[in-house]
Amino acid sequence: MFSSTTAVPSFSVDDLDAAKSFYGETLGLKVELTEMGTLTLHFGGGGEGFVYPKPDHVPATFTVLNFVVDDVEAAVDDLNARGVTTKIYGDDVSGMQTDEKGIVRGDDGAGFIAWFRDPAGNVLAVLSAS
Repeated sequence: MFSSTTAVPSFSVDDLDAAKSFYGETLGLKVELTEMGTLTLHFGGGGEGFVYPKPDHVPATFTVLNFVVDDVEAAVDDLNARGVTTKIYGDDVSGMQTDEKGIVRGDDGAGFIAWFRDPAGNVLAVLSAS
């Protein structure tokens, strides 16, 4: 039934202006404020996301959005340089060890995944394309 449809991730935030600034200026996505007072996030590759304000917003306790990157370490360094904290979990996440930057590394030492939060506390991640 849905095999040929487009799926759009959506999640709430408590401050739409802060979200617009974070996703647009900090992360560099194209962000549109819609007539309904929501945000559309435009991802490379043509996908979109839907962000809506919710006065009683509670951040998700799981990753709501993954950004697939060629180099997790470079992405983490860039995020950290922009003031984004990537070490948001302790030394052990479901049996996976994180390093001082919050990166889980594969057997080859390459970065596999790192998590960070948006201003509303939602968990996001950068993860390896391979």
